[in-house]
Amino acid sequence: MGIPINVGSSQNYSYLFQGLSSSSGGMGNLNFLSDYASIKNGSYGKLLKTYYGTNQNSSTTGSSKKYSSSNVLEKILEEKKNPKVSKDVQKSNANLTTGLSSLKSSVSALQSDKTYTDSENGQSAADKVVSAMKAFVSDYNNVVSAAKGSTLANKTAYVANMMRSSATNADKLSEIGVTVNSDGTLELNEAKLKAAGTSKVQELFSSDNIMSYGSMIASRVQFAGASTGTNATDSTDTNNTTGSAAASLKENGKALASDKLYEKVKDKDGNETDQYDIDKIFATAKSFVSNYNKMFDAAESSSNSGVLANLSYIREKTARNEDALKQFGISVDQKGRMKIDEDTFKKSDMSKVQQFFKDYGSSIATNASLVDYYMTTQANAASGYTADGEYSVQGSSRYTGTI
Repeated sequence: MGIPINVGSSQNYSYLFQGLSSSSGGMGNLNFLSDYASIKNGSYGKLLKTYYGTNQNSSTTGSSKKYSSSNVLEKILEEKKNPKVSKDVQKSNANLTTGLSSLKSSVSALQSDKTYTDSENGQSAADKVVSAMKAFVSDYNNVVSAAKGSTLANKTAYVANMMRSSATNADKLSEIGVTVNSDGTLELNEAKLKAAGTSKVQELFSSDNIMSYGSMIASRVQFAGASTGTNATDSTDTNNTTGSAAASLKENGKALASDKLYEKVKDKDGNETDQYDIDKIFATAKSFVSNYNKMFDAAESSSNSGVLANLSYIREKTARNEDALKQFGISVDQKGRMKIDEDTFKKSDMSKVQQFFKDYGSSIATNASLVDYYMTTQANAASGYTADGEYSVQGSSRYTGTI
């Protein structure tokens, strides 16, 4: 089959690929340009050479014209390695970078105690809060708009996560006059904000509470601002440390949720007693706490969106269960790290410990398994996010059994 192709025009490559697909026994829709690795390793190169070798003497409008497979292949590889970026995209990339810097400042202002106190020059706290919120909403919207046209994948992944946090806190934001629009931007009702009072705003943006809306936004903005390039990945050492701690945390969580750990101790005659092996249960709980902290210490600086999404879920679950954890001697500090008190834990009712961890432990194990998966595979920081900022987990035999 002969197909006229202008070797110097990249827009005609698609026709070439369609022809190769058809002539190869129904190979399907081959996306050659997006598969650089396959092109580079030569598998597609051979196919191109075969095609051109067959059509070297093809004639167009009565004249003979030779095609060079090596020239076409070089053009494809060059386009793949050095994609052309439009001026609009360049502008979006620049706006996103500067926008994140501005948003960091406006979030910081809303987390500062000074914003919520009257000024010596006569400016009231209420006026300062309104001004700070207007700046925040403006900077937030600029970032969202720039991210939609940006190719800085590592930054846009964090913006998507930031948008998800806003959607999750839509009701709380509404109480202070902020509406989350369908396109992800925010809209401020100044009158409703003033009526809500400064205390509600301060609580929502509290820097002391790591699970507050302000803390979550500040975290996403910080990581987005620190990310560079389009395919930055975590260091091997960090991946190994996080993956190991997350994998261990998964096993600890599953163990604390299992019936086996809470089997009653048998006496010397082999008869079951009504006593638990408290030392064994405590050792597992202590390991759970240790690996929980190790995972967060290593993974919080990750640029992997899959990791960060699941760390966020774990933090939320822990925050919701903080009171229950305290009953068993497990406390959570302001940084989100755990500490276990041996005496309190061992004096706890182990049947209640088991009942609690059947839900909490197994749930943490699921997300820890995903942290391990994403750190080990080094998934791209932007992959998995949908347009509205939700994170969509792809199936994998490695962890589907734990979900």
